Amino acid sequence: MTGKVKGPASYFPSIEKTYGRPIAHWLDLVAGKTDLKHMEIVGWLKAEHGLGHGHANAIVAHVLAKQKGASK
Repeated sequence: MTGKVKGPASYFPSIEKTYGRPIAHWLDLVAGKTDLKHMEIVGWLKAEHGLGHGHANAIVAHVLAKQKGASK
């Protein structure tokens, strides 16, 4: 049974199509920036990599939620 993807991950196909890189590329970039606050990472993705706000926010939210869940 396959359900519809919800939350930040629902943006991943659009991110890959729009920016021409696999989502793993963006997740890895953000994983190296988790010493910064959420919106600082979003701003960095927008300024340095040209991502739109919604796409950047979805990537950051996904990575930070995964790391928060892993630290429990």
